[in-house]
Amino acid sequence: MTLCITDLGKHYGESPVFEHVSLDVGSGEFVAIVGESGVGKSTLLNCMAGLDHWDAGTVVCDGIDIGALDAEARARWRRAHVGFVFQAFHVLPHLDVAQNVALPLMLLHRSGPEWDARVAQMLDAVGLAGLGERLPQQLSGGQLQRVAIARALVHRPSLLLADEPTGNLDPTTAARVMDVLIAQTREHGASLVLVTHSEAAAARADRVLHLSADGIRSAPLPA
Repeated sequence: MTLCITDLGKHYGESPVFEHVSLDVGSGEFVAIVGESGVGKSTLLNCMAGLDHWDAGTVVCDGIDIGALDAEARARWRRAHVGFVFQAFHVLPHLDVAQNVALPLMLLHRSGPEWDARVAQMLDAVGLAGLGERLPQQLSGGQLQRVAIARALVHRPSLLLADEPTGNLDPTTAARVMDVLIAQTREHGASLVLVTHSEAAAARADRVLHLSADGIRSAPLPA
């Protein structure tokens, strides 16, 4: 998926979160976004997914102006084309691991042996084979984040958005989670946009952008 953001601005009341943000993400590209706390990195990611509203500018994905869609059409577009990995995991505690991973398929009304096999394939890909019947409270933080990655990728989205996916993890587990995230997006040719404070995570991107209140600019890759 190609993503084109032009002169995007977001305000809370009279206070700007960010203004004049323009960036392009190519098909299959991995872009990391860094910046100070409170500058709106997560808000920008939410705008890319059509989860948040903006006050100026456009978000266009594969020629579709997301801002021009009504709420229902935007939700349908997001379900079909976007995967989102949250820092806080957001797995449902009353569903087992396999059911959590299968949620995007359920929302797309995809069921049957083919899709059951797809869930099992994703659990294997993220190193959780055999754990499908476990409940989330039986897993570690690193395992929960891998459940979130499997869930975000199970429907083969063309755009994956990840908000501080390693923020709650120790360095070894964080590196393992990034391995899975990058391997899976590369395998499916998905575009990946990562918001992070981690220099180690940003260093693995094709390109790093620095967000500030007055725009976004290229930043050097961390050493």
